[in-house]
Amino acid sequence: MYPQPYLDYLIQFHVERDYFECHEILEEYWKSAPPHERQPVWVGLIQISVALYHQRRGNQSGAIKMLTSAISLIKKHHLDIQKLGLDSDSLASLLEERLTEIQNGQPYRSLSLPMSDALKQAYQEACTMQNHPEHRDSDMQDAYLLNKHTLRDRSDVLAERQHQLQMREARRNNESN
Repeated sequence: MYPQPYLDYLIQFHVERDYFECHEILEEYWKSAPPHERQPVWVGLIQISVALYHQRRGNQSGAIKMLTSAISLIKKHHLDIQKLGLDSDSLASLLEERLTEIQNGQPYRSLSLPMSDALKQAYQEACTMQNHPEHRDSDMQDAYLLNKHTLRDRSDVLAERQHQLQMREARRNNESN
């Protein structure tokens, strides 16, 4: 009923608390769909994990930016969120509370997504199949977890960004001529 990458995201989110891996899993899943079928709801879930990653590492401005965008997407695509087994109203409220906490300088703490009974059951089955507990608090002392993104090869990401900038610049030049 739910895509396996989504269940893997939830396991990383609730058990491993590896928000960077959450981002990687859903981004890969989102990119695997043809461009015209890419649902913004996945971007919102990616942004939630990135916001928590930034907050945990002390990047409050990055966390605020990501969370603000995620809240907007969650509210705009509330029916798609419901189809994924998440309570969109509770999720939006939870994220707004977290945004206020970050803006007020409160420290990071773990967050659990409000899952429907059907999603909880699928999640529990996935945890059992992958031999994971259903929940665990994050470990703020895990340096690898906190700095994981700095250890990866980003050359392909940087090359793609440069390519996109060049394409935008070419379009602007063509429009002005």
